[in-house]
Amino acid sequence: MRVLITGGAGFIGSHLAESLVADGHELTILDNFSTGCASNLEHLKGAPMRLVEGSILDEALLREAVADADCIYHLAAAVGVRYIIENPLQTITTNVEGTAALLRAAAQRKTPTLVVSTSEVYGKNAKAPLSEEDDSVTGPAHLSRWGYACTKALDEFLALAYHREQGLPVVIVRLFNTVGPRQTGRYGMVIPRFVSAALRGETLEVHGDGEQSRTFCDVEDAVRGMRALMDESAAVGEVFNLGGTEEISIRALAERIIALTGSDSQIRLVPYEEAFASNFEDMRRRVPDISKAGRVAGYKPRYSLDQILSRIVEHKRRVEHAA
Repeated sequence: MRVLITGGAGFIGSHLAESLVADGHELTILDNFSTGCASNLEHLKGAPMRLVEGSILDEALLREAVADADCIYHLAAAVGVRYIIENPLQTITTNVEGTAALLRAAAQRKTPTLVVSTSEVYGKNAKAPLSEEDDSVTGPAHLSRWGYACTKALDEFLALAYHREQGLPVVIVRLFNTVGPRQTGRYGMVIPRFVSAALRGETLEVHGDGEQSRTFCDVEDAVRGMRALMDESAAVGEVFNLGGTEEISIRALAERIIALTGSDSQIRLVPYEEAFASNFEDMRRRVPDISKAGRVAGYKPRYSLDQILSRIVEHKRRVEHAA
């Protein structure tokens, strides 16, 4: 099968590419390398894969890529809390206009499309666990964090509108804090940032009071879930949470990483206004209900939190030793 992955040079996209190549699929990867990196795909050289450098805002290039595809995984988006806060206009343009262009091209050929969304669409909804039917509770427009949530929610509305009005086969997945090897802390991702600091014996900076909690999902589990849903006809026109099951506070996460690495690092609580300036707001809990994906496609995460952290520590040690 010929598969198009937008954003395929990114952290999650490169793991998806790896999985698809292993099963003999032919890939086209479209990426503008704003947050992705060609080195993420270095180990796939020689595979049936075409890497196209370009933007999903380039509609001619996009139509050409879609024309050759039997199915599409749409991952291209602005990502990372820090990147989103520092680049609000680019975030909105890429996420909304880029997704609209992709869906227009896909609808012309009725190409099955999986749209990757995010747990951010739930906003400040403190319910736990969060199910696909729960409300979004976003903050005011002057806090740019919520602009990202709104763009991804609009992507979902667009995808479902194309499905209902034009018969485009779409599946939407909301990822909850996907982590693993090859993820960097450059744009605020917490686990790689903590692991790198612990391995260097540096202070781990925990934002706020550290009692905000998350669940984390290994990227291999997320990829497995995405592929299972793409292959399941009952998933078409539906929205699914994909995530882990172990909730942990960010401070406890820092403590666990220090213990796992054998580091003598200390923990410092950093006020949000010091870390992100004044236009940032966080949510206290983010825990997914993944039962729908389990019922429809048999999704169940295989990696425990300790296994996830061990894989990341091992990868970071190997990369930093090689450097």
